[in-house]
Amino acid sequence: MEYAPIVIFTYRRKDALKVLVESLLRNPEAKFSHVYFFCDGAKGEQDAPDVEAVQRFVQSISGFASIEISISEKNRGLANSVIHGVSSVFEKNISAIVLEDDLEVSQNFLAFMNGALTRYENEKEVYSISGYSFNLKKQQQYADDAYFLNRAWSWTWATWKDRWAKVDWKVSDYLDFANDRDQRAAFSKLGSDVNAMLDKQMLGKIDSWAIRWVFQQFKVQGLTLYPVISKVYNHGFDEVATHNVGSNRRYITQLDSSAHSNFSLPHTIAVNRNYQDQFNKLMSIPRRILSRIESLFVQLKRKWL
Repeated sequence: MEYAPIVIFTYRRKDALKVLVESLLRNPEAKFSHVYFFCDGAKGEQDAPDVEAVQRFVQSISGFASIEISISEKNRGLANSVIHGVSSVFEKNISAIVLEDDLEVSQNFLAFMNGALTRYENEKEVYSISGYSFNLKKQQQYADDAYFLNRAWSWTWATWKDRWAKVDWKVSDYLDFANDRDQRAAFSKLGSDVNAMLDKQMLGKIDSWAIRWVFQQFKVQGLTLYPVISKVYNHGFDEVATHNVGSNRRYITQLDSSAHSNFSLPHTIAVNRNYQDQFNKLMSIPRRILSRIESLFVQLKRKWL
């Protein structure tokens, strides 16, 4: 088997990054994997010591087949870092596994991601592989270890050079889309949040590579493969998180604790209706409102403790 390179984006969270690296090294495939680290520069003097600590730690890492480190002198921000970093990796590779620094992976994470990349490389309707999955109720009689949904997920994912190369990061067709009620209604089937996120992106209110990636997948009707049991746990909801703040209750999942590495992947490339319905409920307006209320309580608790 060929092993896709691992791409890791870091900023200022050394302890979180250490958890990620240690969990990756528990994967038997780690010693065969090339790792690219992209270390973003500090936003200001306050972040500089933590950013420098991360960069020193990255330079001390061993255990992978090889490591390549890119340190930015200025702060690119996550969106620009991901677009620039992944694009540069695809100059030399046909696929890649991408992670941020606040994740923990199972010991069969690399087996799942590499196996799926190999299996679906020539199936162009498969746009990405997610290592994370929500704690969805397993469908009875469902024998496969993974399923397809209509939406990409950005916490840990993998894709191929040819899919990535087609993304229009400027979203040149946004005005046509914004005025097309049918298209907006169709896009909303990926989640009640996606239209608002894309609008905010185009108005400059947020800076997200992920919503543009989700929009590209929607336009070509691509699918994302998810594991039945999550291979990733996100620790990035604490008080020092850069992007995820508030409650993580909706995203708490069971991390695969098995050593199982031979996965049964779906032969039929189509949305699994059972899992899609469960996912849609988690991304619905009522569930998002509840999550915001939970996040408010978390933030108030942090403020007064």
